Amino acid sequence: MDDRVIITCALTGGMTVPAQSPAIPITVDQIVREGVRAAEAGASILHLHVREEATGKPVADLDLFDRLLTELKKETDAVLQPTTGGGRGMTIEERGSVLKFRPEMGTFNAGSFNFGIFPVAARDLPFADWERDYLEGTRDYIFKNTFADMEYMAALMKESNTRPEIEVYDVGQLFSLQQLIKDGHLEAPFNIQFVLGVLGANGGEPDQLIHMLRTAERLFGQGSFTWSAAGVGYPNEFNLAALSLMLGGNIRVGIEDNLRVRRTEVAKSNADLVAKAVELAALFDRTPASPEEARTRLGLKGNEHVGF
Repeated sequence: MDDRVIITCALTGGMTVPAQSPAIPITVDQIVREGVRAAEAGASILHLHVREEATGKPVADLDLFDRLLTELKKETDAVLQPTTGGGRGMTIEERGSVLKFRPEMGTFNAGSFNFGIFPVAARDLPFADWERDYLEGTRDYIFKNTFADMEYMAALMKESNTRPEIEVYDVGQLFSLQQLIKDGHLEAPFNIQFVLGVLGANGGEPDQLIHMLRTAERLFGQGSFTWSAAGVGYPNEFNLAALSLMLGGNIRVGIEDNLRVRRTEVAKSNADLVAKAVELAALFDRTPASPEEARTRLGLKGNEHVGF
């Protein structure tokens, strides 16, 4: 087992709304500031979405992405990983458009599924009208990633020489990934991120992570891929982080996935969540990988070869 752990921080996300927490960064300046602090706390990868600055609504605005990527590159050496998942209602073309910036790494979603965040709308929070509509609308929302969509995204990633991080939300998506590899759209080595806890996909129980990891090892070969775990919600985020640390994997934390540091304590920043992840890693004799160590482990091209 490598004693270095790659910590990814997902800074703002595309499925939460601002009324859920004042810690959710909205403007480019806020996201940059959060990214720098998260990197200083121990994150070597920053996972990025953008939001409409006046409202906080998730968008696929290339001008905002350009500003965000450019400013973060000036302020930190962390690996910058823009989303191709976006937010509710975005087309595959909108989601993939960020690859024009030729990032070192981008997310690649491995299948379609129901993505429900409507239970949040029942909370007693000061929602704006668009926020309540956004949340309630997920009762009828399918996060669409058909085989045609995935083939399209894989082609964009090859063209931009961007390493895909394959987001796997349920075990069946591993078999879809096997078909994409067989057909030549993706190839090993690759990085798999097991995302557990989304309503409509696999749950956040520890045995589900182990089942998915062992299935991936059987399908692709043990040691043929790197992997990390992202638990959605509390306590999933830190329960799965602990299990991943024990199993030799990497971890993802951040405001996108979870808003609590402890059951009774709301996170004030992404850095709070990264700091807890670093403390947790130390209990298992693992230390945060530097950005350069992460680049080497993941086979990335380096930030001198990006388009921003």
